Amino acid sequence: MGALSGRGATEQQAAPAGGTIRADVAVIGGGVIGHGIAWEAQRSGRSVVLIDDAPGSGASRAAAGMLAPVSELHYQEEGLLELMLDSSTRWPAFIAGLRAASGADPGYITTPTLAVGADAADRRALMDLRGVQQANGLTVEPLTVREARQREPLLSPAIACALDTPADHQVDPRLLVDCLRQALAGHGGHGSGSDANRTSGEGAHSGTGGDGTAVAGAVDGYSVPDKARGLLWQDGAVAGVQLACGGTILAAETVVANGLHAAELQSLPEGLHLRLRPVYGDILRLAVPRHLQPLVTSTVRGLVHGVPVYIVPRRDGTVVIGATQREDAPATAHAVSAGGVYQLLRDAQVLVPAVAELELLECTARARPGTPDNAPLLGRVPTTHGIAGQAGHVPGLIVATGFFRHGVHLTPAAAAVCRDLLDGREDPRWAPFNPARFNATPAATTRFPTGRLSHQPPTKESV
Repeated sequence: MGALSGRGATEQQAAPAGGTIRADVAVIGGGVIGHGIAWEAQRSGRSVVLIDDAPGSGASRAAAGMLAPVSELHYQEEGLLELMLDSSTRWPAFIAGLRAASGADPGYITTPTLAVGADAADRRALMDLRGVQQANGLTVEPLTVREARQREPLLSPAIACALDTPADHQVDPRLLVDCLRQALAGHGGHGSGSDANRTSGEGAHSGTGGDGTAVAGAVDGYSVPDKARGLLWQDGAVAGVQLACGGTILAAETVVANGLHAAELQSLPEGLHLRLRPVYGDILRLAVPRHLQPLVTSTVRGLVHGVPVYIVPRRDGTVVIGATQREDAPATAHAVSAGGVYQLLRDAQVLVPAVAELELLECTARARPGTPDNAPLLGRVPTTHGIAGQAGHVPGLIVATGFFRHGVHLTPAAAAVCRDLLDGREDPRWAPFNPARFNATPAATTRFPTGRLSHQPPTKESV
């Protein structure tokens, strides 16, 4: 379905309650993943709407933004490594395109990461992990304490070990989301690398060219500031989104990328269970006094008596210290744990004693969407009952959620995977991330007997 586009669409407000907006692609979820997917879809020449009543305020706002395929390799999670490395290779081009499209700086920094252990047991744990990293072809080189302190003079002289991880970098997630929003509001122009000039035989979509991807009725031509209530169906295919305000989004493709809330959507395909759990994390932001700047120039990832902690520098003279990991379901949403704050400051000071002199600016807590295997739910939803011409998956639906600790890092890869799926290509490497992999059997769907829109998914009995 093509967008209702035209000059001045970016100046319009969202469609009124009960109204209808049309676009090629509807993305549910305004975190960094949703924004990245929306921008990649728009760069392909498609008209896009992004549905979120508070974009950028969830887990993306709390994230530290470490791009760490090496440091984030965990035991029994080696299956995720190929996707992590794929995303790592995409970051330079992703950032270059985003800077050109937005005219802003997303805070991408390519200094290496230092892994630091506080005591002998931490040293053994880091060296054991290094063995796993090397077995997977990753580069992690030991440094003497003197070498580490030459690089980062404010490191404690009492640390037990240090390792250099040159492939692990960082980005500022808040700036990243801001840049993505500016790029989306530009509708593929300003040197964004849009594919809008492709001929129709090469897969061009309606509403392409210049500002032609702007969607009438959407704020800034792409944003729908509302919650998604559920999916809309027509003839056994997902046909768009029902909004909480009563409005409707009609789209040829719908991407579910709203983190933990994905499982709450009404009218998901029959039998599809998105097994997501909230994993809470506390994170701190602190200002570094001028006489201590820079506190560190590289991201410092430490183990302190077996407990992980990290210190991430920002260009504005602040640092981020994080992050706890808890599954305690706090009584108040976004509640910060006093014990978590204490733990982070205590352990960060063990590695960098000057942390005690910083100014505490912000304590934040958010829930990250975890899955049983800590890998994302990414791809189309397979079916047990094929539909003519669309056998094998639910037409019109892509799922991209459950990214847990890796949402920021995996944004370029997730965007590329979704764009391939929109273009009709499916990379077999990412089959292990099938969104229905935790179901007893794949989700099933059959064709509705009529062409009307429905708020209910098709069932085996609906034919």
